Amino acid sequence: MGMLTKLTHGGQITLPKEIREKTNMQPGDFVEVELDEEGHIILTPKKLVDASQAYFWTEEWQKGERKADEDIKAGRVKRFKSAAEAVKYLESKA
Repeated sequence: MGMLTKLTHGGQITLPKEIREKTNMQPGDFVEVELDEEGHIILTPKKLVDASQAYFWTEEWQKGERKADEDIKAGRVKRFKSAAEAVKYLESKA
């Protein structure tokens, strides 16, 4: 069931605490506002990402992250005590 909130003279509303907590919204966060065909207002929380970190959220990078997670879960990883040990291992595979 929906929660009731009041529109102020300045066009502002207060999101109920329960909604803010469930969506991990913090003061200063952005909210996308859309109007659907039935006249419903849809609010979607948005987080801004620093431009230097935007690559991480590209589909290509996320695909690689998912593959790495699968490899870790399946045990297809090798740990090394040092960079030299890792280089020695890689050179032995060449």
